[in-house]
Amino acid sequence: MTRTTAVLIVLVLYALHQDVWFWRDARPLVFGFMPIGLFYHAAYTVGLSFAFWLLVRLIWPSHLDSDTATHE
Repeated sequence: MTRTTAVLIVLVLYALHQDVWFWRDARPLVFGFMPIGLFYHAAYTVGLSFAFWLLVRLIWPSHLDSDTATHE
């Protein structure tokens, strides 16, 4: 994964966070009790957690984990 792909993923996630389609109405209720906006943000949080886990696993700089790193 390149840095360009990582930046694109972050930008898409940022755009999806702007929840403009569920602002004005709490209906429909998901599972009969949860407003759709709350469900969207719960699902978004799960997806975001997976995406950030993936980004850290694939593009984390390996030199930061080495034991020979110098600390000042």
